[in-house]
Formats: sequence, C-alpha cells, structure tokens
Amino acid sequence: MPPESQAPPGHSRLLWMVIAEGVIVAALVIALVVVTVRRRDSAAVASSSVDAADPGTAMCAAIPVANQVLPSVVTISARRGAQAGTGSGQIFKAGGYILTNDHVISVAAGGGTVSVQYSDGQSSDAAIVGRDPSTDLAVLKAADGAKDYPLISMGSSGPLQVGQPVVALGAPLGLSSTVTSGIVSALDRYVPVPGDGVTHHLIGAIQTDAAINPGNSGGALVDCAGRLVGVNAAIATVPDAAGTSGGGSVGLGFAIPVDLAKPIADQLIRTGQPGHPTTGLQVQEIPPAVAKAAGSPTGLFVLAVDTGGPAAKAGLKAGDIITRIDGDPAVSAEQIVVATLTRQAGDALELTYERAGKSATTTLTLAAP
Repeated sequence: MPPESQAPPGHSRLLWMVIAEGVIVAALVIALVVVTVRRRDSAAVASSSVDAADPGTAMCAAIPVANQVLPSVVTISARRGAQAGTGSGQIFKAGGYILTNDHVISVAAGGGTVSVQYSDGQSSDAAIVGRDPSTDLAVLKAADGAKDYPLISMGSSGPLQVGQPVVALGAPLGLSSTVTSGIVSALDRYVPVPGDGVTHHLIGAIQTDAAINPGNSGGALVDCAGRLVGVNAAIATVPDAAGTSGGGSVGLGFAIPVDLAKPIADQLIRTGQPGHPTTGLQVQEIPPAVAKAAGSPTGLFVLAVDTGGPAAKAGLKAGDIITRIDGDPAVSAEQIVVATLTRQAGDALELTYERAGKSATTTLTLAAP
C-alpha cells in the first residue's frame, strides 16, 4: 500500500488512496493495496434520447445512461518490464484522445507501453500525450484514432448540487463495462493522495457514494444525461486496528471535477505539459515544536528563491518565514502547491512573512513555468 497521506482535519481514521490497479512482477494484484478509482472510459456522446433526470430524484435512469456512455469508455493497460497496471479512461476528443488518471499510466512513462481496450473487445496501442502528476491527470492517444467509437459528452461540474444523482462507469477489478449509481455526497473537497514519489492533489473534488473500486481509476462520473462531470480518482477507506486499509468501496469516492480536468487535458494535448504557473519558491514547513524551541513563528521557511523569479521580484529572500497565505495561516507547503494548481500566470498571491523579527506583506505575481 502506498504511504498513508496526511488526512484532512477530522478524518484521521481514514486512509486516502488513489485507485489505480497495478500488477508488480508475475501478476500480483495490488489494486486492493492502492486505493484506485479506475474506470473504463465510460462514455458515449450524449444524445437527445437520454433525458436528464430531475436533480432531486434519488437515482438516474441508469439503463439509457449506460447504453449511451459505455461505448466511449476504455480499459487501459500500462506496462514497463515486469511492472504493469490497469485502469479506465474515456474518449473525449476526436483523433483518439483519451482522458485518464496519471497514476493509471505512470508505470509506462519513460519507455513502457500502453494499450486500450474498447467496450466491444477491440483493442489498440496508445501513446502518452502528456502527464500532470500534480492533479493526477493524463492524456493518451489511441494509435487507431478510436475512429469507430463515440466521444463522451462533456458536461460541467459547476452546476452540481449535493444530493444530485450520478453514475460511475469503469472496470473495477478488471470487470469491464461496470456501471454503478449514487449521488453527489459533497462538493469542493481537497484530497491529497500519496502516489509513487509524488503527491496527487485532488482540487475541488466531487465526493460520491457511487461504488468505485480498484480498476475504476480514470473512469467517468456522469450526470443523468450521460455528460462527463468528473474523473474518478480516489477512495477513502477505514483502517482496521492495525492501521491496515481495506481495499473496497465504503461509499467515499472522489472524482476530479471536469471543469478542472478539461482545460488541463487540452493543455496537455497542445504542449505535452500541464503549464501550471510558478512561484519561484522552495519552502519547508516549520513544526510547532521546532518553532517554539527556536523562538520563531510557525509557518513556511523559505529554503531558496529563484533568481529573477516571482518570489524574488516580490522581495522574498531565503531565510524568510511565510506566516500567512492570502490571509490564512501558513501551515503546509501544500498551500503553495494548491495555489499554483488553481490559478493562472499573472494571478496574485498575498504573502505575509517575517524577517529578522519584523513582519511584512507582499504580493507575489505567479509566472508561466
């Protein structure tokens, strides 16, 4: 199982995990060890034949949603040497472009191979177009262009309401074309999930009780009209007395909102890079005990500042202690990361810092990478 992440306040007994299934040497199924919301490119272009249900209804009419969306869903297999993993994705752009989670295909980065299997059993090789490990998103391109398969209909996560019915589609535990239904349990969650040498930051995540399990990762979360509203990415499980997590759904699943995923996916297609802005800062959290012993404030210690970068232009120097970020107490380096993932180059970040016992506030303007 991946290292346990620091759970959000009030959730110390939950383990947060990405849900990508993997096989390490000789087909070991580690999907139950890594919380992976895998999915099979659950999608098909939404048509007028599927009527949107009243947002207040308990469930979507899942049969027409499944018929519409499943042809757009793919099962993804990634391999490099003896390591392999599987997940889900959806065809979202003409030319065979497939949206999925980065943790589904990361094993194949740097010399591995990727293939996709369509809902009718046909398959194609695929290439990694671009990756964004920070937000756990990636784009593939099928070698055959997925020309015989429909695109998933794109919706919007903005209008979603708590209690609204949704449907999840994917391949949990390798069971292709699996459909589950539920509701939007909560909105705007922040879920940091430990990955392979990186922390995935699920920003503004959609929480759902639709059953998602290892193998659903990268799969579609759709509304009652079959429109993509989220990319399934992680689940939380309750650890036992020994601290070991279970591997299945307990009704706490999380999806990346499509309003965040689509622009990043488009950027990956254009440039191959996510293009998140930079602060030009390297910081380290100061534990309260260390701050107390040193007689310094708690906050983020500035380890380094890029010459000529945004932080340097804002007047920050190595050795400064950032105490507030946009008015909020600076308690975690992840606050800086989240700020860059949710903003554009040119946006401002207000930082309060202490230097030689004196406090000051400056405005840092984010810059293009």
